[in-house]
Amino acid sequence: MKTKKAIIDSLGGNAKENGYYLCPDAQLFNDLIDGLAANNTRYGYGSCPCRVASGVKKYDVDIICPCEYRDADVDEFGMCYCGMFVNEKIKKNPSQLGPIPERRPPEIMDAALAAVDTKQSISIKSSVQAKLKKNTPSIVVWRCSVCGYLCARELPPPICPICKAKAERFEEFVLS
Repeated sequence: MKTKKAIIDSLGGNAKENGYYLCPDAQLFNDLIDGLAANNTRYGYGSCPCRVASGVKKYDVDIICPCEYRDADVDEFGMCYCGMFVNEKIKKNPSQLGPIPERRPPEIMDAALAAVDTKQSISIKSSVQAKLKKNTPSIVVWRCSVCGYLCARELPPPICPICKAKAERFEEFVLS
């Protein structure tokens, strides 16, 4: 079980490493930390406190903080779904904190909860892959022009995790 201080230290390091800031609203920040600590105790992992978790790690791996949707949310809205990670603009003006659309596909949420309810052992990826193919935007492979780092996601990362180059240094990578 992680202590609140350990959670804060871990998230703070992750935010700094990726060019983000932690929630500037003290009350919301403390509520989020309490939720992460409760989920760590309840499930054994820190699922996002603003989402419904199935309680089975393999089904919730995409919503373990920092979630898989964080980078795209911060790029588009200036903050992640729960508001734990924000960009500099939101940090300087916390009044802009507010709800943003859920990026987690409903098919994944439904499959996770259904699998737990019916004690199925089907992998989420195989059970919803066909449904997601028609609804998922195409994923682009981005290449850092400085160090060659490759990543597959909708938008380039705001900062390269290897050389710390900014997003504008990324280009689409296509195999010819």
